[in-house]
Amino acid sequence: MSLTPVDPRQIATIVTHLEMREKPRPAPMATSALRLVRWQEPALEKYRALFRRVGEPWMWFSRLVMPDARVTDIIHDPAVEIYAVCDPKGIEVGIIELDFRQMPDCELSFFGLIPELAGKGFGRWMMAQARSLAWRKGVERFWVHTCTLDDPRALGFYIKSGFTPFYREVEIFDDPRVSGLMPREAAPHIPILA
Repeated sequence: MSLTPVDPRQIATIVTHLEMREKPRPAPMATSALRLVRWQEPALEKYRALFRRVGEPWMWFSRLVMPDARVTDIIHDPAVEIYAVCDPKGIEVGIIELDFRQMPDCELSFFGLIPELAGKGFGRWMMAQARSLAWRKGVERFWVHTCTLDDPRALGFYIKSGFTPFYREVEIFDDPRVSGLMPREAAPHIPILA
């Protein structure tokens, strides 16, 4: 066993990739006060605002460091489907993003709720929605990845949802709080060393 030093201005995380190779059996769809709203070609600012609201506690920053044109190309691609999860008042409280660009695969690119709603059972409803939307004609594999920066329950949730882990890797990146890309209060469970 060995340890690898990580620069104090960086963060290391273990990424686990999971997949579902068969469409799950239909199950009764749970009811929820939440609803999905399809965002077709959302404005970049609106998309990034929801991305931050949901992902900042877990160090989601990939779409914040990408050039605007690249993010816009992704979120406006007809093979990428973005759904805002809205509460009864219409306030966006979560996101489901499905990427069909590499058919016959569908990637669950982003999946999450604002922290105030985490752990209240809404994730099961969201996953039922995501599975229903993902498994369509021609899809042979539905996959997702999570990491040790995510909610500690995320990996177990994906496994209970029918995904099977198949690959693991270590990712090291510059801490976006040190560069000012994210506020220093983001992801308080991860210490800032620089």
